[in-house]
Formats: sequence, structure tokens, C-alpha cells
Amino acid sequence: MKRVRIRLGDLLVEHGLVTEEQLQHTLSTKEPGQKLGDALLQRGYITEQQLIEVLEFQLGIPHVSLYRYPFDETLFSLISKETAKRNLVVPLKKQGDKLYVAMVDPMDYFVINDLRLSTGFQIEPLIAMKDDVLRTISRYYDLQDSFEQWDFQQETIPEEDVQEEDSPAVVLVNQIIQGAVQQKASDIHIDPQETKVIIRYRVDGRLHTERMLPKHMQGMLTARIKIMANMDITEHRMPQDGRIKFNYEFHQLDLRVSSLPTIYGEKLVLRLLDLGNTLNDITKLGFHPVNLERFLHFIQKPHGMVLITGPTGSGKSSTLYAALNKLNSEEVNIITIEDPVEYQLEGINQIQVNAGTGMTFATGLRSILRQDPNVIMVGEIRDRETAEIAIRASLTGHLVLSTLHTNSAIGTITRLVDMGIEPFLLASSLSGVVSQRLIRRVCRDCRMETAATQREKNIFAQYGLRIETVTRGRGCPTCGMTGYKGRLAIHELLVVDDAIRTAMANNASFTKLRELAIDNQTIFLLEDGLLKVQQGYTTTEEVLQVAMEQ
Repeated sequence: MKRVRIRLGDLLVEHGLVTEEQLQHTLSTKEPGQKLGDALLQRGYITEQQLIEVLEFQLGIPHVSLYRYPFDETLFSLISKETAKRNLVVPLKKQGDKLYVAMVDPMDYFVINDLRLSTGFQIEPLIAMKDDVLRTISRYYDLQDSFEQWDFQQETIPEEDVQEEDSPAVVLVNQIIQGAVQQKASDIHIDPQETKVIIRYRVDGRLHTERMLPKHMQGMLTARIKIMANMDITEHRMPQDGRIKFNYEFHQLDLRVSSLPTIYGEKLVLRLLDLGNTLNDITKLGFHPVNLERFLHFIQKPHGMVLITGPTGSGKSSTLYAALNKLNSEEVNIITIEDPVEYQLEGINQIQVNAGTGMTFATGLRSILRQDPNVIMVGEIRDRETAEIAIRASLTGHLVLSTLHTNSAIGTITRLVDMGIEPFLLASSLSGVVSQRLIRRVCRDCRMETAATQREKNIFAQYGLRIETVTRGRGCPTCGMTGYKGRLAIHELLVVDDAIRTAMANNASFTKLRELAIDNQTIFLLEDGLLKVQQGYTTTEEVLQVAMEQ
């Protein structure tokens, strides 16, 4: 068995997909019993598409894309849902006495034999991607089950049906959440319309419609989610917030739930936080080497204030948690105050804001200062009072990390002054500001190089850069035909040096501060984005959508 695994590794090295060092490192560190291909995928050395192409070459078994595949739905009765889920197999078509089956592992002869005995057909395996198989199972098996169980003539369903584990409402909600996890969605939107309910997922920052449900399902769907989130199911006229702990495939998800009354009923938005997938390595956040060095310098100072800014959903929390993880050691007392606490970090004291009991950012921050902290993290500076206490904490020998909603690093200074903070206090406390955005990454499986347009060349020339070719995605089943898969961050770091401090204390204009930042060789958001376009990570269109020319 080992010999086959090593042959696969040799083949990957021969094709230039992994280096010998990556292969040996993976072989020595992978978990016992884990397949080499899975271990390489987990470490991000190869994509699933690359693995399938090598397996196809090695085994002589063709691969199949299940994206928009014309399935014969009568065949789904041949393989039970449990068998399909347990072994990751999907029936495709039959020809004579042969049944063609898509499999994630076409070398699993035990499964092939079991299928031959249970179906009575000769099994012809084809290789398919795991996400493709899971999505197909979810779409054809699970959806059929839930709709079959639901009585469409019934306008209302008994209340106990929202609680019982095998009731249609419970099954449907579980499928919606599991589907979002499989597609790596960040949010689930449940939008009530006049005649239907639309379920949408936000994947890589873009919303797309996943499915539409009949209008009479809305009441039970809403009630089930509100019960899971410990919300008041009798209250339909006021917005509510709640949280759901959800276990999926042995790891825990945390979902923040928000309900909002609309004219057609309550709109629900579920934000997914994967507790088992927190990105805690600061070097993997996409920082430019210059920006990374500057950021590490900020957070390793014994005192001062570091602010991370950007709109909602721009990855500020991930950057903050990565910084805390870097600083976390037994010699340091780290206390955070957040609303809400998104990820629990071991060894860090985290406080949840609770306005009902009077625990606001400001009152919590005052109490933290009596707890002998080294590092304080304030989830968000929302008002003058919180800003003033955070600044005073940074002036009394504490490192303070926080976030603020502003459009640029320099705009943060003018925003805090507008809040009523004295410029001389701000000048003496602020160490640096990070402004960041998230942009979509070009899909690794369908990327191709094309000649840059004249407009792109002109934009690059404005920043003293040259571009001849740009990388784009053709669109493939892996990325849902979008050409993009996953996201990365672009950053703008403002280092507050003596010149900027003097200008801040003198209440200098935005233009003057920008000139000083340019003198300090600051890499602005648009420049960082263009550098990532040069490296082939993303496209010019993506960068221009989030970073405006200034």
C-alpha cells in the first residue's frame, strides 16, 4: 500500500506540482492512516483538480465534472443516501449491465464490491472532486427527502415538528447550514418574498441564490432557526439577535443569527464562524514583506495603540486574532472585550459586551485596567468614551489593539479627531494604522495568462509599475464557473513616525498627512492590490472594486 502512495508522490514531483522537500515533509508529518493526496491538499501544496489529473494519469480512470451533469434521477434509488454519504459515491448513468459511479476514491475496491453486490450491476468508477460529490448528494438525496416529508397541502405544521430531529423543518435547516459549510460560505441569507422564500449564500464576498422554497415553508423555517438561536419565536415585529452552536463532521461551527422584520415576514441572516478553521498564522494573511515587518514591529512594542480599519467583512477580526495569537505566551496577560466574542482563544481572557447588564466597551475597559494587563484588545471603537479610555490605556504602558470603520489608514486619524479626541493625545498614543480589504483570488485550477489591456497598463504606469500579462480564471466546476476561488487581503500600513506625530499634534490636513505617508514609502491599498495582480494572485477588476484611486 505504501508503495502506491510513494508512487503518487513521485508522480506529483515529476509533474512539478510539489517539491521533494514538500513531499518528504508531508510524508513525515501526516496523520497515521491519512492518504498522501489528502495530506497534500490539507497543506495547500496542490489543488484537488491537480490531484485528480495525476490520479487519472496514474490509474487510467477518467475523471468527471458533476457541475451541471445531466443526472438520471431514477438511479439514486439504487444507492442509498447513507451509502452515498459514507463512501462519497454518486450514480451517474447505466449502460447495459454497467453502472457508472463517480467516486472520490476509485481505488476503494471494498466499496466497489459492495456496490456491485447491492445493485447487481458491474461498477465502472470515475474520479470526482469531493466538493462536487457532497454538493450532488446534498442537492439530490437530501432535498428529495425533505420535500417528500413535507405535506404541501398543509399550511401550518404542528409546533412539535420544529423540535423533533427527523421533522422536515429540522432536516431542511440542517441541510441549508451544511450546504453553506461545503461551499465555504460566510453568510446565509433567508429572504422572504411575496410568493416564495429565497435562500442565498455569500461565497467569497458574492451572494448567489442557492434554492427557492414555497412560501408556506417560511413560518416553520424561521421558527426552527429562532429556537436553535434561543430567540423569542412569538416576537415578529422587533429585530433580534442570537447564536447557534452547530456540529458538522466532528468540528464545531458558531453561527451568529440576526432577524429583521420585512413586509413579507422576517428576513434572517446567519454569519458562519468556523471554530476549527481559525487562521492564526500572521504570515499567511497576505501581507507584503515590507508591511509584515512593519506590522510585527507595531505589535511587539510594549505600549501604544494599533488600529485595524476597513468596512464590515474585510477580515479585521482575523488580523486581530492572528496578532493576539502571535503575542500569546505565559509571560503576557492579554484581555479582550468584544461584541460578540467570535473565536475563543486558549490562554486569553475574553469578555463579552452585554449592554443589558451595563457591560459596555467603556465600563469593561475601565475594569480591565485594574486587572494588570499587558495587551488589551477592544473589539471596536464606536464612540468617544471608548476611544478616550483606549488612548489613556495605551499612554499608561499597555499595548492596545482595536478596530474602527474607516475607508483608509489616514482617514482614521481625521475620524478620531472628529470624534472629539484631542490631536496631541492621539499623536502620543497611536503607533500605527492598518487598513485592509478582502479581494477574490484567481482559481488555481483554471488560471491562465492573458495580455494586459491598455487601461491596465495605464493604471500600473501611474504607480511606476509595469504589467505585460495578467492572470485570469477561465471558469471551471471548482470555482462555480466564476474564475475565482478563495480570498486574500490587501493592506495599507501607516507608520506614525515623528514627522506624522508633529503634523497630527498641529491638526494637519488629510493632504499633508498623505504627503508625509508617501515620504515614508507607505504602500497604499491600490498599490498593494496591483502588486498582487503582478504576482498573479488576483485581477485588476477585483482590486479596483475595493480600492479607489486617490
